Amino acid sequence: MPEPTLTDGLVTLSPLGPADAEAHFAGEDDELVRWLSGGRSTLDGVRDYIGLCVRRWAELAPHRAFAVRVGAEPVLAGTLDVQFELPHPILAPGQANLAYGLYPRWRGRGIAARAVVLACAYAAGEGATQAVIRADPDNPRSSAVAHRTGFTFQRRLVEPDGERLDWFVRDLP
Repeated sequence: MPEPTLTDGLVTLSPLGPADAEAHFAGEDDELVRWLSGGRSTLDGVRDYIGLCVRRWAELAPHRAFAVRVGAEPVLAGTLDVQFELPHPILAPGQANLAYGLYPRWRGRGIAARAVVLACAYAAGEGATQAVIRADPDNPRSSAVAHRTGFTFQRRLVEPDGERLDWFVRDLP
């Protein structure tokens, strides 16, 4: 099956792959560690993670990691995951969780919002009926992206791992 590539002319989503390892590693900063990964990466760790992502794409596993690319000669600007299942059964049938992070030089330009719109189209094409963004209440940037892309606040939830997250939802066509 061909790997999906989605674009709006400026932002492109395509599967995260081995060629992205060094740029992904170089893009990590304190903000990405705080909101997404929970710990500093090593280049070998990033390569291992991307290898896992490649296998997940090959299997069409429920967790699919996209590279967020920008420009005519697309530069890696961050990542966006579409998750049709989570480790704890907290998603309802038909929901897809979106998790995204951009590298510092790309933040504040509307790129995350454009990537989320593309990811919603992808999730709908895969049968999802609702997209979910789960954001830490102390992360106003993530909440702002949710609001700008048509998501509405649903609830604040303490998840099974103890993490407190605001849930934003958007019905998909």
